Amino acid sequence: MNIYSDAFHPTLKYLKNTEVNINNLIIMTGDFNIKDSLWNPSFPHHSSISNNLFILADSFNLDFSTPTYPISTRYSDTSGELDSVINLIFLCCGSSELNSYSIHPSWRLTSDYISLTITIPIREEHVMTSKFSLSKNSKEEVFIKEVIYAFKLLDTTNLLDQESLEQVVNLLAASIKQAWNKKCRQSLNIYRESRCLEDWKLFKKIFKTTKRAFFDTKIQKVTNKSHGPWKLMNWVNKCKLPAVEAIKYNNQPCLSLNSLWNALHFSFNTVLHRQVDTNILDEIGNKQTSTWALFSKEEFKIALGSCNNLLTPGPDKLSWRHLKSIMNDSDCITNVIKIANACIDLGHWPNHFKISSTVTIPKPNKPSYDSPKLFRPIILLNTLGKLIEKVIGERLQFHVVNNDFIHPNQLGGLKFKSTIDAGVTLTHII
Repeated sequence: MNIYSDAFHPTLKYLKNTEVNINNLIIMTGDFNIKDSLWNPSFPHHSSISNNLFILADSFNLDFSTPTYPISTRYSDTSGELDSVINLIFLCCGSSELNSYSIHPSWRLTSDYISLTITIPIREEHVMTSKFSLSKNSKEEVFIKEVIYAFKLLDTTNLLDQESLEQVVNLLAASIKQAWNKKCRQSLNIYRESRCLEDWKLFKKIFKTTKRAFFDTKIQKVTNKSHGPWKLMNWVNKCKLPAVEAIKYNNQPCLSLNSLWNALHFSFNTVLHRQVDTNILDEIGNKQTSTWALFSKEEFKIALGSCNNLLTPGPDKLSWRHLKSIMNDSDCITNVIKIANACIDLGHWPNHFKISSTVTIPKPNKPSYDSPKLFRPIILLNTLGKLIEKVIGERLQFHVVNNDFIHPNQLGGLKFKSTIDAGVTLTHII
């Protein structure tokens, strides 16, 4: 940890008065701006600030270190003022390898500070890692091979209109669904026929050992009509809720599925028909027209690399992990790129990519749950559509930022922008 503190020592006061949790600190160094006889024999006094410094170092399990050849670390540029020792190093307690440092006055050149060096040994360390791979000849591997084969059979050479684009995407969706039904049919039938506790316990045991294989028995059970993938998450399991009559909307209880649907729909889609003032776009000056370049394999690979394998898939039940395996095939990624390019050329988004599943979960730690606003909807879209949408979003964001279409005050929804930027803007500008 490198520290700089001026004559008023605000850094030391902050670290001393604030509970800073820093583990495994091996070195603390910097310009502490403290003159003391403890490390500078030519200085006649002891400073009370030094006590605070040693208390701080002790809280980090650090000891004061002495150089191999003690000399001044700062040369004064004021006439009549003596050189001083204000650059210090504290090292990890009890370390035989980190016990002293060196001062190099010949490295100073035109600076008024002298360089301090210390050697930190780095040992070879073996880190235990695990790699998840598909078991040879497993159902999961067979499924991916069948999907890859379906991708390769797609005829993407004549995507000239919306109808042909829809046909290709629907064929792809049908091939994925067919492979899923073929692998899931047996376990689904067992569950639907028995519905007994013993099968449930056996089912949980199987899932515990194969939870990373999405197309396994547990997923087959919880993704039917009466369940959902969110049943796997502890934080959405059944919890004790306060007694209420019913969810109310417009001061009326929702006593039927239709009334409940309308309450949730109009609560979560309040901006569906809201008018948008497009006149604000007139403030943007005319820009030179540029041609939309075709998508590249590299764009899709980068987008896939940032996707979390553990995220819940949409209605197509195709997880990011499986899609990554499929997209490793050159023919598959080529056909997907052709579909994405056709979406841009035709200005059409296939209906299969619009299909979604909505999971409504309660917001935690609420005193009551009698209002739709106390629930949160989560939308699960088909994975392939999300991938293409992600690549298009990356391209659009680069284009609008590069051409100054984004207002300087726009922070939300942009890469490398966060609430920290909004806080800095509020503090230092507004």
